[in-house]
Amino acid sequence: MYDAAKLLYNNVSNFARLASTLVHLGEYQAAVDSARKANSTRTWKEVCFACVDGEEFRLAQICGLHIVIHADELEDLISYYQERGYFEELIALLEAALGLERAHMGMFTELAILYSKFKPQKMREHLELFWSRVNIPKVLRAAEQSHLWAELVFLYDKYEEFDNAVITMMSHPTDAWKEGLFKDIIPKVANVELYYKSLSFYLDFKPLLLNDLLTILSPRLDHSRAVTFFAKDAMLYAAESKDVELAEALLQWFLEEGRKECFAACLFASYDLLRPDVVLELAWRHNIMDFAMPYFIQIMREYLTKVDTLEEAESQRKTEDEVSEPQSMVFGRSLFPGFVSFLTIIIHYFE
Repeated sequence: MYDAAKLLYNNVSNFARLASTLVHLGEYQAAVDSARKANSTRTWKEVCFACVDGEEFRLAQICGLHIVIHADELEDLISYYQERGYFEELIALLEAALGLERAHMGMFTELAILYSKFKPQKMREHLELFWSRVNIPKVLRAAEQSHLWAELVFLYDKYEEFDNAVITMMSHPTDAWKEGLFKDIIPKVANVELYYKSLSFYLDFKPLLLNDLLTILSPRLDHSRAVTFFAKDAMLYAAESKDVELAEALLQWFLEEGRKECFAACLFASYDLLRPDVVLELAWRHNIMDFAMPYFIQIMREYLTKVDTLEEAESQRKTEDEVSEPQSMVFGRSLFPGFVSFLTIIIHYFE
């Protein structure tokens, strides 16, 4: 008997029960007016939820503005809207609430999370304006789940998690890497291993900007390790270049710098490019035959295998042609005129 209850509650000025009665009658505007007179959170929630169910979102927002200012009531309000799929209306409510005098961290945080899910294009602007008023760890999780890498880096920077910011930029360079920001953050990282990972990142993605990065990192790098780091990359690029002169010039540079281990490693990294006589001369002139010997052993094995293969092929051809004169050794020497001389040099060295 809602009509009768409406008259009675109105006469006794019980505005809380009057508001409850009016929503049952579908008189949402009157229910909001009664809730304003009752001015209790419970009544505001009841009328707000009834307006949401009746799709009276303008009135629901009026009620909602009296609810969101209470941090312990915010979760229920958000759940009620979200469970019914009214994301746009919920975002509009929280946007309207940001200017309230009693606006609190929970409102800014929840709006950022909603943006990450439903309006990612608006999240960056929101964070730039209100990053100091959000619960950063909570928003960080939301940004990561939504793959908003640029926003994630922004939050890591503000939260002074510089290591994670650098890792995120290197892991998602298309979305997250910014030259100025990277150079500002990289000197602040705690894990020095990130210095060397950043060098590798620049070699792969931003090689023309490597000198700028080195200018910033040089006071913090172990120079010996940095040189070794670049030596590995130099060997890799020399091998991929398929340029004989470049590979041999790199060998010469290692010797000039006194890096015998790098010389030995380069022999195998660029094995297919190097000429054995050049390697032999360099090793002999710098008195490092021990470092070059594994390479020469491999070369000898390769040449012997080729000679054996050709001798076998020649033997089969002779059999087929019924040729009687043995020519396998002559054949081998004529095909490899420098091989015997090479073996002679090696034998003299060990003598």
